[in-house]
Amino acid sequence: MTQTQTSIADEVDRMIEERSLLKHPFYQAWQRGELTLDALRHYAAQYYHHVLAFPQYVSAAHANCPDQKDRQEVLENLIEEERGEENHPELWLRFSDALQMPRASVEHAELLPQSRALVDTFKDATKNGSFAQAATALYCYESQVPEVARTKIAGLKEFYGISDQRGLQFFDVHIEADEWHAEVGRKFVNRYGNDPSEREGVLATARRCLDALWSFLDGVYETSVAPETAG
Repeated sequence: MTQTQTSIADEVDRMIEERSLLKHPFYQAWQRGELTLDALRHYAAQYYHHVLAFPQYVSAAHANCPDQKDRQEVLENLIEEERGEENHPELWLRFSDALQMPRASVEHAELLPQSRALVDTFKDATKNGSFAQAATALYCYESQVPEVARTKIAGLKEFYGISDQRGLQFFDVHIEADEWHAEVGRKFVNRYGNDPSEREGVLATARRCLDALWSFLDGVYETSVAPETAG
C-alpha cells in the first residue's frame, strides 16, 4: 500500500501499536501480579497529575478546533472529565483511597522528571500546535485506555484485593467513555491530519506523546520496581 493510500490515522495507529503501553514492563508486571502495593501507590501518586491535567489538554484542543460541530464533540469530552462530583480526578482519588493512601500524599506528591515531562508534553501538544496535532495527542492516549483499563481491573481484582466499585470506578468509566473518544479522535486525526501540510507535524506529535507516556512508566518502574528487583 502506498503512502497516498494509507491514511494518517493508520500511520498513527501503527506507531501506537509499536509503543503500546501494555508492552511496558510496569504494566506487564501489573498483569502478572508482581507489583507491590507500594509500587501501585507510587504509580497512583505520579499518574494523578496527568489525570488532573487532562481536562486542560481537552480544553486546549477545544479552543484550537476550527469547526463548531467538532468543537461540540470535544466539549462533551471535556464535560465528562471536569464536571461535578464524579469528575475524573476525583475518581482517581477514589482509586488511591482503595490503596489506603492519604489524599494529601497523592495531591502533593513530588513529581518525577518523567511525570512532569508527560504533563508538559501533552499541554504543549494540545495548546501550541494545530488542532490536528492536539487531536493526535489525545488520540494517542485515549485509544489505549480501554484495553489498559480492562487489564488493570483484572489485575487489581485477582492479585491486589481491590474489587469495590468505588475504587475501580475510574477504570470502569474509561472503558466505555474512551472507546467513544478514540472513535471521535481517530476521525479528527484523519479529517485534519491528512492535509499534506499537517502530516509531518501530526506524526511528530504522535511520536512525542507516545514517548512521553512510555517514559513516564519508565520513571515509575525505575523508582518502584527496579530497586525491589535489585534488592
